[in-house]
Amino acid sequence: MMRCRRTPVEANVVQYVGGQNLEDGFELWSDVVTKGWIVTDNLIKVTREDGSIVCPYISHRRGRTFIGNGDYIIIDDDGTKHVCGEDKIFKRYEKI
Repeated sequence: MMRCRRTPVEANVVQYVGGQNLEDGFELWSDVVTKGWIVTDNLIKVTREDGSIVCPYISHRRGRTFIGNGDYIIIDDDGTKHVCGEDKIFKRYEKI
């Protein structure tokens, strides 16, 4: 086993607010709930004009990460997006 340290990378960090096109898409709330493998207590829910409820998410190489209340979106210089909770964001990223 080898010990490594994460290479410093600058990234844009913004707290998620709807309407800024930060998400990659939305999934129906009913589909998110029925998948059963995700904790849904803190997820952002958006009600559309037709009454459907959807949850915003970010797509990445491991699949999708749904965005929760207070989460931050990290956008790396290469355009890759990540989601990080407000409880961890400034333990992982320092303001410059």
